Amino acid sequence: MQALRISDERPVIVVGAGVAGLAAAIDLSVHRLPTLVLDAADRPGGKMRRAALGPESFDAGPTVLTMRWVFEELFADAGLAFAEHVDTRPADILARHAWPDGQTLDLHADPALSSAAIARFAGAAEGRRFLRFCAEARATYCALERDFIRAQRPSMPALVRRIAAKRCADLLAIRPFENLWRALGRNFRDPRLQQLFGRYATYCGSSPYRAPATLMLVAHVEQAGVWLAEPGMYALAEAMERVACARGARFRYQSPVRRLERQADGSWCVELSDGERLQAGAVIASADAAAIARGQLGTDAAAAAAGAQRLERSLSAVTWLVSAPTRGFALLRHNVFFSADYRAEFEAIFGRGRLPDDPTIYVCAQDRGASMADAAAAPRERGHERLLCLVNAPADGDRPDALAAEAGDASRASARIFDLLARFGLHLERGTARIQQLTPAGFELLYPGSGGALYGSASHGWRASFQRPAAASALPGLFLAGGSVHPGPGVPMAALSGRLAAQRVMAAA
Repeated sequence: MQALRISDERPVIVVGAGVAGLAAAIDLSVHRLPTLVLDAADRPGGKMRRAALGPESFDAGPTVLTMRWVFEELFADAGLAFAEHVDTRPADILARHAWPDGQTLDLHADPALSSAAIARFAGAAEGRRFLRFCAEARATYCALERDFIRAQRPSMPALVRRIAAKRCADLLAIRPFENLWRALGRNFRDPRLQQLFGRYATYCGSSPYRAPATLMLVAHVEQAGVWLAEPGMYALAEAMERVACARGARFRYQSPVRRLERQADGSWCVELSDGERLQAGAVIASADAAAIARGQLGTDAAAAAAGAQRLERSLSAVTWLVSAPTRGFALLRHNVFFSADYRAEFEAIFGRGRLPDDPTIYVCAQDRGASMADAAAAPRERGHERLLCLVNAPADGDRPDALAAEAGDASRASARIFDLLARFGLHLERGTARIQQLTPAGFELLYPGSGGALYGSASHGWRASFQRPAAASALPGLFLAGGSVHPGPGVPMAALSGRLAAQRVMAAA
């Protein structure tokens, strides 16, 4: 393999200042490789974005931090202590869950507390089954962390060989050919608990009826620690940018990339939308892999993610930022209001390509806490508080008629969502509320070529994890990062993808 020619005149250009691009920029700059990060937005974060509604700022993307060790290791490798640069606090209660029958269940970071809560909610046997489920989730995670999550993407046969060489029992733990819903049926008898833990599939934009059972590892990830970043998750992005800059990386915002051109000598030229051309010794493209494959960054770059455009898209969403007085339901930081028919919800999205009539609603109450003290406190009368409301939606935001079609659908969905929340006892005073809505077409405008898919491709079937592109593409000097490539979606996984891409660049430099 020909060595990359990286210099101050031909730096590594990172396309995208999301968490993957930021992680890559930190590693590259720590190793003294000239690095330039380009982004179309006006600040870092990508999908981990801050949005304004009137005078207030909101987390408008991910709302919690898990796998904190990923960032502790990243900062430590830069000679820094993560805790000194990002203000986080642990969440004692992961979420408050509510069902149409009026029942609620709080899931705790401490599995013993969750087991006791489940026992009160669904019987002692289900409480014991939860602990067995946690043990299975832990075994799944431990089997995959070193040989898959942290590794440059292996094939399924290679992964099996690696795991079998250490401990054959671990092969049973990963259950690659079983879907998550069937695994939950093995573990729980109460359909509400199956519904609750089936939600883990949506964390990577998928249906619990088609996602692999390996996603139960999310239970272990949550129990290892869920953290709230203050004043919001965007503080993590800002801290990562500061570290990269301190180590020598440069950032240019409001600099959308039009295309990547491969030069005769094998290097790359990055052309911006205003026609400016920048020479690169290497490029890390932190963009949706399917969009790259469709030519979003030009025809020369499309082969870097060949095949990604044929993969099924993950979920998109309709979101509402709301500033309004609330009353009734005792909100915590994270709240989930479940639909009455979970299967119908996913059949509507993935089967018929439409918003479900009765969706599950996630509400992040960003002025509330997530601790035992908050749960014990009586609901307080408040003025306006900040809510992020979200329902899953099909990733069809790039249809020619998407903006026009969604205008009516989303308006009806908005009224429907607030009516559904009222049935759960959560009343928003809409007369004085400030509301900002974003649909799949809006996400397509933010992340062109994705159709609004927020997690890359859907994790449906055992092959899905092995079909995501790896960091090293088929094109020398062009590397991939982000939630649509290995090891997958989510803030810590995307950060790992950036680190894997930086490793590839450094090995070739």
